[in-house]
Amino acid sequence: MFYKSTRSNSQATALAAQIIKQGLAEDGGLFVPESIPALTEEEITALCKDTYPVRAAKILSKFLTDYTYEELLEDCEAAYDEAAFVGGAAPLVNLYDSMEILELWHGPTAAFKDMALQIMPRLLSRALKKTGEDRTALILVATSGDTGKAALEGYRDIDGVKIMVFYPVDGVSRVQKLQMSTQKGENVNVCAIEGNFDDAQTGVKVIFGDAAMAQKLNENGYFFSSANSINWGRLAPQIVYYVSAYCDLINSGKCKLGDPFNVCVPTGNFGNIFAAYLAKLMGLPVDRLICASNANNILTDFLHTGTYDRNRDFYLTMSPSMDILISSNLERLLYFTAGSERTAAYMEELKKNGVYTVSSDVKSAIDESFKGYFADEKETARVINEVYTKYNYLADTHTAVAISAAMQYVKESGDARPMVIDSTASPYKFANNVYKAVTKKTPTDDLAALDELAEATGTSIPYPLAGLAEREVRFTKVVHREEMANAVLEYLGI
Repeated sequence: MFYKSTRSNSQATALAAQIIKQGLAEDGGLFVPESIPALTEEEITALCKDTYPVRAAKILSKFLTDYTYEELLEDCEAAYDEAAFVGGAAPLVNLYDSMEILELWHGPTAAFKDMALQIMPRLLSRALKKTGEDRTALILVATSGDTGKAALEGYRDIDGVKIMVFYPVDGVSRVQKLQMSTQKGENVNVCAIEGNFDDAQTGVKVIFGDAAMAQKLNENGYFFSSANSINWGRLAPQIVYYVSAYCDLINSGKCKLGDPFNVCVPTGNFGNIFAAYLAKLMGLPVDRLICASNANNILTDFLHTGTYDRNRDFYLTMSPSMDILISSNLERLLYFTAGSERTAAYMEELKKNGVYTVSSDVKSAIDESFKGYFADEKETARVINEVYTKYNYLADTHTAVAISAAMQYVKESGDARPMVIDSTASPYKFANNVYKAVTKKTPTDDLAALDELAEATGTSIPYPLAGLAEREVRFTKVVHREEMANAVLEYLGI
């Protein structure tokens, strides 16, 4: 399997190890496979009998063909070890009727990013060896909250790698900030920026595209790589969620082999839902892909109108991982529906004017799979309260956005097919707002909210968040977005 850039008409020539090491294509585009491998009903039947690590290894082996199956299985079994994923990797929990919650947050940072960022460092470590790389990889990450901590934990003390995470100083929850600022590891660094997530993400992309910066790093034995979902090594493991969920639906009798089902994903950067789209292209019988947004509903508007316009107000919400106006992975969907030439043109329009409109044939192709809905702050809080009161299910703020979108879709369409709704974080990562929604009371403070939520609901604080207030704060640096490159060089001592 060879890979190419979303913006290039040239033939695909790069293997998986190379693009996982590299992260971003030279022309600024994202790497995509030259073709989509098939997933047959016979294979799905076999996968139903497998554990999650085996399912992951089998799916990844279709895309990462320069890795052996044995290598992938070893890495998947290590990544999804029961000690790290207490409660299991990607279990399905019935909410009510045909609504199924796919809990992706049982890993070491209590967020769904663990599902990819526990396996990705292992894939990168092998990629460095496969490509004969003797320099140190510098992983740069922009985060709206969960990716940063999951990447820091995944890459902590990995040989041949250093990692630096940037986050918006006022754009993550107190719990998320503490998780990152107290991170352990000799090869990690964390820096806040004055600005929002899009500023952080744009800043990282600018650094990646700076030839002089790359040369300076090379002269000092470093090269850039990425752990954001722009990196194929981060996105490919997400395809497994949906294949595994379908296998679990079949095993539980909720679906028969070949029956279609729907997927609803709370999304900001569009990576997770795009992975579900790839699973559909492989042959998984996904019918509708419900894209759930918060008050920053740029994706909802795009799916309704075909116009992507980032020239709008930006909101800080109780679901901060979705506070994004530049959805990077949407570029991959454009590639598969519009081709590389038009994708490159759309991305240039976005860069110059902050807006583009896809042609009618592209809009029609997207409409065949996607529907978009959003939930504002009031609706998000209402849903958290409703699902706890009615179904005794405690949902975090992002999961509540997805549940709202799923409910809106079912009410509008009458579609009764099984609906897999991604739950992307433990409710304790956003305990303040969850506690307010459930009890109608204000917690003592953000950290006390963890204990108060546990007491109010009779649930347990997950192990990654227990004792968070007592951990040593290591990283306190805050810089202007224009100073991000200097902060990188300072970290490396260059």
